[in-house]
Amino acid sequence: MRHLLRVLAHRLYTTWSTFWFVLPFVVTYPVMWVLGKRPAWYPHLHSFNRGWSIFSLRMWGMPVQVVREKPLPASQPCVYVANHSSYIDIPVLFKAIPGYLNIMGKSTLAKVPLWGPLFGRVYITVNRESAVSRARSIIEARKSLEAGRSVVIFPEGTISKKPGEEMGPFKNGAFQLAIAAGVPIVPVSMPLNHRFLPDLDGKLRVRYSPLRITLHTPIPTTGLTAADAPALAQQAYQAIASGFLPEAAGIPAPSHFRLPKPAAAAAAPQPEAIEPDAELSLHKS
Repeated sequence: MRHLLRVLAHRLYTTWSTFWFVLPFVVTYPVMWVLGKRPAWYPHLHSFNRGWSIFSLRMWGMPVQVVREKPLPASQPCVYVANHSSYIDIPVLFKAIPGYLNIMGKSTLAKVPLWGPLFGRVYITVNRESAVSRARSIIEARKSLEAGRSVVIFPEGTISKKPGEEMGPFKNGAFQLAIAAGVPIVPVSMPLNHRFLPDLDGKLRVRYSPLRITLHTPIPTTGLTAADAPALAQQAYQAIASGFLPEAAGIPAPSHFRLPKPAAAAAAPQPEAIEPDAELSLHKS
């Protein structure tokens, strides 16, 4: 019975979380669609995205601890570099980082029905398999910084295979960008996002988990050259890794229960475990 109640609780929480993520978008979509018509209105569309993210996080009932090691530079934009571990990384970043942000995300995000075209207009999309697309995205990010708009980049390029435990190697593009623009790098650690919503090859598994995001001390780039990008990447890598929590490593297991063994078939082989965990199709972020 205890296992059955756990399965039901997981199912209910998955349904609750999905509902409160989708409903605010559906309700506000007409307004966001209008705001996506003109570039001058994009900052207001970003505000809607931020509000949607914060509201959903609150309705999920999860406390989100935001740690800022040092005050963020107030007079200039920054390049924020964060570990990538979950589909909810962007909502958590929107909650923690103030201002009109630009996000660099996969080009497939722009293909998500309804929301995708809005994302593609307001933020930067990149096909990481295309050198031309990667170059174009860096140019767009440089223009964003010159306009005073900070940029968020996941330097791993994809969700980690061992989230909260190990990161993939960092690509140098974000660090070359910061050096060329003369803006600080701000490392960002999100050690618990995968505990709430892990990447499961298109399947949905939601688990209640308090969240934490750490904005580490900004790293200045003044006086650096492109040759310093690998060392800067390594410095940011170490800062982000320092925010990981050993107890948070690993993906939450699926909920399951075992069928009771019939009394008349006590000697028969035991039935296999049934795993009715919510494994729903989901677009990859």
